[in-house]
Amino acid sequence: MEITQDFAEEMKSSYRDYSVSVIIDRALPDVRDGLKPVQRRILYAMSELGLDPDKPHRKSARIVGDTMGKYHPHGDSSIYDALVHMSEPWSLSIPLVDGHGNFGSIDGDGAAAMRYTEARLSKGAKLLLDGLDHDLVDFGPNFDESEKEPLILPARLPFLLINGTTGIAVGMATNIPPHNAGEVINGTIALLDNPDIDTGGLMKYIPGPDFPTGGIIMNADDIKNIYETGEGKLRVRAKYEVENGDGGRKNIVITEIPYTASGNKAKLFESIVALMKDRVFDEIADVRDESSADVRIVIEVKKGRDVDNLINGLFKKTGLEDTYSVNMLAVKDKQPVLFSLKSMLTEFVNFEEELYRRDYTHSLEKAKKRQEIVKGLIDAVDVIDLIIEVLRGSENVRQAKDCLINGKTENIKFKTRTSEKEAAKFNFTEAQADAILAMPLQRLIGLELMKLKDEDATLSANIAEYEKVLGNKSELHKVIKKELKNAAKTFNSERKTELKNVVAEDYVEEIKEEDLYVLIDRFGYAKAVDQAAYGKFSPENLAEYPHKIFMKNTDRLCMFTAEGNMYQIKCMDIPKGRAKDKGTLVHNLSKVGKEDIILFASASEIFESMLLFVTKGGYVKLVSGVEFDTSRSMVSATKLDENDEVIAVEKLSAAQMLSHTLKVIIVTKHKHGIAFSIDEVSEMKKTGRGVRGVTLIDEDEVKYAGVANNEDTEIIFDGDKYNLANLPIRRRGAKANIVKGWK
Repeated sequence: MEITQDFAEEMKSSYRDYSVSVIIDRALPDVRDGLKPVQRRILYAMSELGLDPDKPHRKSARIVGDTMGKYHPHGDSSIYDALVHMSEPWSLSIPLVDGHGNFGSIDGDGAAAMRYTEARLSKGAKLLLDGLDHDLVDFGPNFDESEKEPLILPARLPFLLINGTTGIAVGMATNIPPHNAGEVINGTIALLDNPDIDTGGLMKYIPGPDFPTGGIIMNADDIKNIYETGEGKLRVRAKYEVENGDGGRKNIVITEIPYTASGNKAKLFESIVALMKDRVFDEIADVRDESSADVRIVIEVKKGRDVDNLINGLFKKTGLEDTYSVNMLAVKDKQPVLFSLKSMLTEFVNFEEELYRRDYTHSLEKAKKRQEIVKGLIDAVDVIDLIIEVLRGSENVRQAKDCLINGKTENIKFKTRTSEKEAAKFNFTEAQADAILAMPLQRLIGLELMKLKDEDATLSANIAEYEKVLGNKSELHKVIKKELKNAAKTFNSERKTELKNVVAEDYVEEIKEEDLYVLIDRFGYAKAVDQAAYGKFSPENLAEYPHKIFMKNTDRLCMFTAEGNMYQIKCMDIPKGRAKDKGTLVHNLSKVGKEDIILFASASEIFESMLLFVTKGGYVKLVSGVEFDTSRSMVSATKLDENDEVIAVEKLSAAQMLSHTLKVIIVTKHKHGIAFSIDEVSEMKKTGRGVRGVTLIDEDEVKYAGVANNEDTEIIFDGDKYNLANLPIRRRGAKANIVKGWK
């Protein structure tokens, strides 16, 4: 049978199914217990293995194997990664797994292989798992319907807010920051007391996120809008202290890092070291990581430097200050929903009401069943002699049980007719009859009877309490609040993250001026060397660099291209090197791209010079170097006609211009030549095209241009020497003819 299916519809349908699967079954947490499916399955598998907090640890490989084999067939590495994450105190406010062995570090070190580590449930995890046997949540079949697994865990704390989460789905992502457990519990209780409380009221109890790594939130005023909309950005910053160091120096000591660097502290440290080595921060003398259990990164500041300014620079150029994007997205009724603070807590409260109703309903049914049995035993003791007579006169247990339940006395041998009549009045329930038949003789002792009566009284009181809670919402809320307060005693802690409103201050670069040589080889690779290093270069080494520019480290390297543009590179951006170092391609240090560079010069030298431009089409002009005084990395240096390009840019000093002895030399592709006085060239703006320097004939074009003094006798063009004596001075703009003696 042939099946025809539209390809576009099939792709749309398949992609939609894939997207929903990723969103619901992998990437986003459930708003009720705050867990993703893989986390929920790991914790349930650990619970099934009996790995309570007071039990020995078990190999992580066993936990991963059970989770993968029974509930989550998606690969052991992803399961182990999730297990490790749930054990990290620098990621979660209440870790859910108690790890034993190498489970990584805040530096970014990875955990050891699962065969080497061990784990068990933490105390916090018990608040997610207790009551699973009380019919608190629904169970469903696992992937192959060979096991049952909980569709949700009976969370007794709002773990989604307390621990936060992050996840990337298809077309959406979640990023919920962690909060202080005590504050969230207090906010939940406030919501229970006043369902109409607004965001401002909740923020009296939950003022903002509280990251396990501490640090500072710098835009506290934005938190309310984030809590109301469910999304926004937090500016997070490290905490630091300034200590006195050796030799009159000051030390900046980082004591807490931003949450965005959690699990990447080593990378953060290395970035600071790299900036010191690259002399981006010349003020730094040394950087050390002295962290142990607590974070302690020491930044030694050179004597006499501005510490506050350096701190501003560190915040600007390193991960010591970062942005945390909040997106409070979670799953509700198998749909992704963006939650506000209040709506997220409201969902938790509704879930708690359902849990405690089911818990109390379970306890009520259990108490009623037990009381039924206890009352039956008490009644049985009062007529125990008659019951014994029934048992001795019965042919089998079924016959005796039928008598106890229905009062049937047929075929039972009684001692007297009176006994038979009394036995016919029996109407015990089936559960009572089973208990009576299984009752040990010790129950006949008077003290045991008193215990039964006391238990009956206790059960009656409990049943009344259960019915009271189930019949009154305010009583139910009292129970929820009591349990929340008990949890707060265990998990309450001081706030770690400070909430402030801080305006980031600008960093003023402190640069110590020094003289450098920028060396550029014929392939365009550049490096900077100081004067001492330059003096150690051999003549052979220096010959490899056709461009040697002496400049200050505060200066800029200017590059003029055949396309008529000028590009700039900060000298500090050119890596320092030694004689054997190749350097860095200037095209990688600037936006010059594939343009041909025809002049390298320092900006300070350019500003003090007059620049002569000569184009392929024969146009010439003079431009003051002041025209190129700009901080922009690229500007247009001259106007060009279509298909024209710059052949030469010559730097002319003020002394050269005043000497009136310079002449412009132009040589064409056909070896025609012309020379004319520099005084005939007009000074123009950089936006001008220029004036005609030579009239070209027979589709000729300029191939060489330069300047020469009256005493110069020759020029070199394409490796050939040309005698200037054969090149008579003519007026600017004249035709370029074949010069006698030139070949």
